[in-house]
Amino acid sequence: FQERAMMKTMSGANCSLNVPAKNSYRMVVLGASRVGKSSIVSRFLNGRFEDQYTPTIEDFHRKVYNIRGDMYQLDILDTSGNHPFPAMRRLSILTGDVFILVFSLDNRESFDEVKRLQKQILEVKSCLKNKTKESADLPMVICGNKNDHSEIFRKVRTDEGEDLVSSDENCAYFEVSAKKNTNVDEMFYVLFSMAKLPHEMSPSLHRKISIQYGDTFQQKSFRMRRVKDMDAYGMISPFARRPSVNSDLKYIKSKVLREGQSREREKCTVQ
Repeated sequence: FQERAMMKTMSGANCSLNVPAKNSYRMVVLGASRVGKSSIVSRFLNGRFEDQYTPTIEDFHRKVYNIRGDMYQLDILDTSGNHPFPAMRRLSILTGDVFILVFSLDNRESFDEVKRLQKQILEVKSCLKNKTKESADLPMVICGNKNDHSEIFRKVRTDEGEDLVSSDENCAYFEVSAKKNTNVDEMFYVLFSMAKLPHEMSPSLHRKISIQYGDTFQQKSFRMRRVKDMDAYGMISPFARRPSVNSDLKYIKSKVLREGQSREREKCTVQ
């Protein structure tokens, strides 16, 4: 009852959405620079691919869903490939619920970085699990991007990527192309399935809704007349900002001290 009573509120210019804290998740995207992390996130959020490369320091996005009348929230942390602050990367890992590790199939060093990241995630999460006595699984996808390039440029074999996930049923391997949108939807479908989240959170399995529908978005009777058979909707929050470092630290501390098992995190703030 306490979990259900605790609600997370997303406020916007024209809407206020209440999402149960137990239905709020964070997806963390990690990998070396220039491997296509932000391009994969862009495909997930808006179905677009940007040709121009812009280095990422750290980007934060939020998407909310109404799936058969139940509200869900997915926070997406698109991290820097340079990792200028190791402590911040560790904090991102600690607060993550699902992970996407991205490397480029034409870059051997980026694959080696993914192997290091996978090991670090398992170590960090194992330490937290031991302190909190949690038994939750750790859903993770290892993603080889740029499979649209010619095979002559390939530096990582498919079997090498598959070997990284062979011993973990909660870890899957995909070779994708963010540019051509190849296997991207399938990757997210499998990730959400491993995390026991509704598969309708995948990009192609819900109707994209504008922020203008925010006032009615959370109503169980919410429907659009032109979509009769679909009862899953997703909406990007344009006003979402990353919770503060202090908020994340408090969240982790509360888990360790067993005072915050309801997964409460900082509310979204608006500029």
